Amino acid sequence: MESQVSVTNKQGKAGISSTATSKDKLYRFLNRYGMLVILIALVILMSILSPTFFTTGNLLNIVRQMSVVGIVAIGVTIVIITTGIDLSSGSVIALVSVVTASLAHPDTYPVVVPILVGLGLGLLTGVINGTIISKAKIAPFIVTLGMMTAARGAALLFSNGRPIGNLSPSFLWIGQGDVVGIPVPILIFALVGVISYILLNKTKFGKYVYAIGGNEQAAIIAGVNVDKYKIFVYAYAGLLSGLAGLILTSRISSGQPTAGVMYELDAIAAAVIGGTSLAGGIGTIGGTIVGALIIGVMNNGLDLLNVSPYWQQILKGVIITVAVFIDSRKNRKS
Repeated sequence: MESQVSVTNKQGKAGISSTATSKDKLYRFLNRYGMLVILIALVILMSILSPTFFTTGNLLNIVRQMSVVGIVAIGVTIVIITTGIDLSSGSVIALVSVVTASLAHPDTYPVVVPILVGLGLGLLTGVINGTIISKAKIAPFIVTLGMMTAARGAALLFSNGRPIGNLSPSFLWIGQGDVVGIPVPILIFALVGVISYILLNKTKFGKYVYAIGGNEQAAIIAGVNVDKYKIFVYAYAGLLSGLAGLILTSRISSGQPTAGVMYELDAIAAAVIGGTSLAGGIGTIGGTIVGALIIGVMNNGLDLLNVSPYWQQILKGVIITVAVFIDSRKNRKS
């Protein structure tokens, strides 16, 4: 009788253990691939609701449209992993847009000149952000908010508040050209994703970025030059904002002092939706790309369904709030 009870208890415990293991596996799977599942489900839903959604041209158009925000979001992701924030990226895009457009007229400078100036200008703003944050110990929110205002004002001042057009064909190719049928912005976006993945996962830079975000004091004790790596992080984010400004200027065929409005919030949304924790120390490049694509699919699908852009903004806000809520729950559990 006792042996039967013992066997029964063991079987019960094994059943509970098996159930718990299955739940753990499901939780780990959803924790890792949940946003990808949502993206696939969203694509299927939009394909059912709109016959024109799942076409090669439309899918390429979604990725091309989101490439600018996606590139910015990758830089923002690395910043957020260090527990920072960058609110200046949209304004930096505008500043880069008008400055590079003024240098990209036909028969003036070689196309490499506006490209290098645009990248250099973005890099400079990032270095300024990172230096003030790390050396003056001012909160990233305040510093990048100040840069957001200053860069937008500089863009308006430089252009007298007017668009700058008449761009050379070689410069326009950056945002409007294609290689074997694939738009150039998509190829640049993919290249930035691969390089950033390698930086975060295969180099000392990435190891220190996660260490700073996980526990900055522990990183300092371990000998990490936190100030230097924070400057690198913001410089890289600024560089990617400069690149995004080049692509956007080329795509819309003019330098616009009002370009990039709200792009910084879309970039932060893409990062958070993709699983980057606002508490720092957690985030992946792949997750951010998926987050950007979710926003792109949602925007495109709702446009095809003739949903008001006002409702689209409300829905995007709800999605961001839910993503942050899920992130906070995960942090509390851990």
